[in-house]
Amino acid sequence: MNEDFELKFWVTTPEEWQRLGVKFLQLNTADILHAPTQDKLRTGVQFIQQFNGTDSSVYVHCKAGRTRSATLVACYLMKKHDWEPKEAVDYMKHKRPHILLRSKQWEAIGKYYEENIANNSKQTDVNLT
Repeated sequence: MNEDFELKFWVTTPEEWQRLGVKFLQLNTADILHAPTQDKLRTGVQFIQQFNGTDSSVYVHCKAGRTRSATLVACYLMKKHDWEPKEAVDYMKHKRPHILLRSKQWEAIGKYYEENIANNSKQTDVNLT
C-alpha cells in the first residue's frame, strides 16, 4: 500500500523481497487523506486469497500500518468471512488497536462491501428461494 517514494526510504524494496523469495505486490496509494481505489482493493484481496489454504503468511503493510493497510485487510476479512464493515474493523482493532481509519477509508470499505459482499449475499439468498 506504499507510495513509490516510500519504497525508496522506509521499507523493504521489491528487489529485496524478491531476493528473499517473497511474492510482492505494491498498490501505490497516497497516505492519510486517501484510500485505495476499488480496483486496488479487489487486486489486493485477490492477491491475499491466493495464499488461503497454504502454509504461507501474508504481510500487508504501509508506512505506519494504520490506515492504508488496515483498509485492505478490512476488505479481505469481509470477503473471507462474509462480514459487514464494522465486524471486520472491530476484529482488527481488537488485534491492532492503533489502526486509524478516517472517513475516506470507511467510505472505501463500505463501497467494497456493497460491491463485493452484500450483493453476493443477496444473490445467494435469491437463489435459495
